[in-house]
Amino acid sequence: MKNVKLFFVSVLILSLGLPAVAQPKPWDVPANFKSMKNPVAKSEASNKTGMALYTKNCASCHGKAGLGDGVKARALKTHPGDFAGAAYQNQTDGEHFYKTKFGRGEMPKYEGKLSDEDIWNIVNYMRTFKK
Repeated sequence: MKNVKLFFVSVLILSLGLPAVAQPKPWDVPANFKSMKNPVAKSEASNKTGMALYTKNCASCHGKAGLGDGVKARALKTHPGDFAGAAYQNQTDGEHFYKTKFGRGEMPKYEGKLSDEDIWNIVNYMRTFKK
């Protein structure tokens, strides 16, 4: 019993020193984006381009493997998401395109910073993330 109490006290102490990171709220993605088809064919070339763009623009928050554990993630108020998990992978390419292009909150918008083709290449690359 003493070990159980010690465990819970330790967890409490440790949790007080960690910043609270909220889970992001669901995104409202317009229907025309949800049903949008990716015009960039999935290929090795697209994945290579997407990986370079992802590394430069996304990995600092989302992490190298898309787990939401990038170096800047600790400073965020909301978790940047887990791209390798089913909740992400079950969304449409159009949903990922919309979220990347228009952003919200701590997720910056890439409209005007990246071309649509570049965003689609990133979407293709993020489809390679697996647990």
